[in-house]
Amino acid sequence: MHPAFLYLSGTRLSAAELSAARIDGHVVEIGEGYVPADLIETPDLRAGAMAPLVRSGMAAVGPTAAWIHGAGDAPPSVHHLKRAVDRRGRPPVSGRLVFHDALLAASDLRSIGGIAVSTPVRTMVDLATALHRDPRMREWMNRLSLVVPDVAAEAAESLRALHRVPGSRAGLAALERLAVRTR
Repeated sequence: MHPAFLYLSGTRLSAAELSAARIDGHVVEIGEGYVPADLIETPDLRAGAMAPLVRSGMAAVGPTAAWIHGAGDAPPSVHHLKRAVDRRGRPPVSGRLVFHDALLAASDLRSIGGIAVSTPVRTMVDLATALHRDPRMREWMNRLSLVVPDVAAEAAESLRALHRVPGSRAGLAALERLAVRTR
């Protein structure tokens, strides 16, 4: 179910109608959809706007989840998804998506706006452990720490409990610095 003020192409309005409304200033883009220009963005609205990309059995993670939780003004250019069910499915193929075929535990999931999204703490752990591969994750970490108090300290504690996770040393160091800065 999508929020009432979220317009996805081909549902209530066609792509052409939505484009015309955007040009006229009546709606603005949000994720894969459009909303009235004066509407305040909420996590439900942001998640609903990602619904066309997040298939059943998958969850928004990493920078996508950070944006859904309120980090930053614009969604990431590349969205990250992870498997949220035991069975393996066919991963989506798109230059705009990165699919991580690792199972996300049910305790690390929330349902927001009709899709599965990793919790803020799990999102921060994923961002931190990806930092050694992609330094752009640091900006998403900073943004998430601004909207979710104490998330860096909680993520550091969670990461310490994990074993043999690639990128955990660099990630833990970044989380500890961020936790000190955001106190």
